Amino acid sequence: MDAPLRSRTSLLQFLVTFFFLILLGLNNIREVESLGINYGQVANNLPPPEKVLQLLHALKITKARIYDTNPQVLTTFANSNIELIVTVENQMLATLCDQQQALQWVTSHIRPYFPATNITGIAVGNEIFTDEDTSLMTYLVPAMVNIHAALVKTGLSQYIQVSSPNSLAVLANSYPPSAGSFRTDLNQIMQQFLQFLATTKSPFWINAYPYFAYKDNPNKISLDYVLFNSNEGMVDPYTKLHYDNMLYAQVDAAIFAIARMGFNGLEVKISETGWPSKGDTNEIGATLQNAAIYNRNILRRQLLNEGTPLRPNVRLDIYVFALFNEDMKPGPTSERNYGLFQPDGTMAYNVGLLTTSSSTTEPASASISLASSAPPMVKRVGYQSLVNWMMMFVYFCWLCKR
Repeated sequence: MDAPLRSRTSLLQFLVTFFFLILLGLNNIREVESLGINYGQVANNLPPPEKVLQLLHALKITKARIYDTNPQVLTTFANSNIELIVTVENQMLATLCDQQQALQWVTSHIRPYFPATNITGIAVGNEIFTDEDTSLMTYLVPAMVNIHAALVKTGLSQYIQVSSPNSLAVLANSYPPSAGSFRTDLNQIMQQFLQFLATTKSPFWINAYPYFAYKDNPNKISLDYVLFNSNEGMVDPYTKLHYDNMLYAQVDAAIFAIARMGFNGLEVKISETGWPSKGDTNEIGATLQNAAIYNRNILRRQLLNEGTPLRPNVRLDIYVFALFNEDMKPGPTSERNYGLFQPDGTMAYNVGLLTTSSSTTEPASASISLASSAPPMVKRVGYQSLVNWMMMFVYFCWLCKR
């Protein structure tokens, strides 16, 4: 091969490599945008929604869930790129069993804000099947049916899904994952619930916290296994699937439980998962270090577009709990320390969401730093720049062939 030809070949190889590095860097940014965050507001010291929206934009987070239909939040999030899940409070379920009341609720709480505010889901209650008030279970499905009917009547059903997040305690068995099954006392109402989800093509949402399993049994459960660290994992003896973390095993247990009820095709999404950075003396594992590791590894897995071992080709949607520490939440200390951020906007710990400012008063910029192989220069390339690089790439390829 003569020198000019070798030179053109080397140039072409360099351009191909650089072009794909650009794609890799931009692809990582786009994937992080799909991460969800739970924006709880049980606190008296949180920043206003305007500052929260600025923070979410700075962190490139485009999915959020709130635990009510706070009009201030709904108004503030209008004309943003945030996909928002709103919640019907548990105490409203009995009222919404009336069709007219459900229509009124949708007309007053959803319709005035949509589509300016991109409401994509309505969570009807939260962890109803395991609530202390067992009467709520009888209201759940009728309320969901009525809300969906109201969405149909107002022309919104094709845009907004209706579901209800469940605690992992709805399962009687979760280990191994293939043995997943629902509690027998829930069989009748769970059948109705799953039928509604299947009919409306809505997901089964689950609040999954490996932290609780570890806290209750730290001597038998590997901390590395629950934190997504490197570990031997476990192999399901029936499916022979290998699990290197508990969260994915919990999700697959729910999928098996749903399949046992005759609804094999339902999508399962994680509406909540997280790890407390502080706890009482008996809350083993509730440390800043563990919280940082768990949530950092969740973010890294999201970058990989991962599914679970049972559904490896279906990306697992995850909403991290939570955006802020909430100082008015009842219960043990851990309940008030799930936030990635303090109320003043400073990071509770660094999980890879790096802001250039120290508070939500100036969340001017942020970046994702999750061990991407793309060089810093590549990460700064915008989409218009990508077009320019593509044009240059084609031009130089043409030159190399001359």
